[in-house]
Amino acid sequence: MSQVSIVIPTLNEAVSLGRTLRQLTLLNPPAKEVIVVDGGSEDETVAVAKQWFGSFNQSLSVQVLSSEQRGRSIQMNYGASAATGEILCFLHADTWVPDDLITVIEQTLAEPTIACGGFISLMSGSQTTRWGISVHNYLKTYYAPLLFKPHLFFRGLRLLFGDQVMFCRRTNFWDCDGFNEALPIMEDGDLCLRLLKKGRIYQVNRIVHSSDRRVAKWGSCKATAIYLYIGFLWGIGVDANYLKQFYQDIR
Repeated sequence: MSQVSIVIPTLNEAVSLGRTLRQLTLLNPPAKEVIVVDGGSEDETVAVAKQWFGSFNQSLSVQVLSSEQRGRSIQMNYGASAATGEILCFLHADTWVPDDLITVIEQTLAEPTIACGGFISLMSGSQTTRWGISVHNYLKTYYAPLLFKPHLFFRGLRLLFGDQVMFCRRTNFWDCDGFNEALPIMEDGDLCLRLLKKGRIYQVNRIVHSSDRRVAKWGSCKATAIYLYIGFLWGIGVDANYLKQFYQDIR
């Protein structure tokens, strides 16, 4: 049986969540469990989750949890604390995965020198694929640590982000204290830095698809500028709480 627990933090994700959960019903082999952790949605997110969970195989454990506090780090830690699988996979509600997701994750972490993995995120919408931003995000996984922390880059540091569907061993996750709940953004990059003491951070040569809703709202040029600005400031040590003002929630 699979030992992968999939944790999905949600907040007003009724539009995207159904498609994500539908794809999880097609996983072969299936995950050990799927845990949706809602942060107080004001739309039909929870109802959508419960509706789709009725479609899952009866042998699969499914849960919809409500977090008393809102925040992606808080919600993911809450879901991880309820997980029973040996491997944790953190999936955004607007990201869609291949049906062999579980096999890819387990084969990647079968290599003991790898502590954390993630996929190549292809950003797309109903009418277009954001090739330029997708390529930049792929390259950023490598050039950001090389630029700001070259000594760690050569030890195996790669910077993964949430839409890359990060996964790691549950024991390593908690040994590193999980996500930093004080961080409103960049919690994923921060976790990569701490997981490096457990092994390499690895980008799998496979694609997942993420919604382009943020780029569609901002426009490609503005989105690229914001991503670069936030990444540069974080790289030189600027507080993530300050950076959050530039990264508004978009649904």
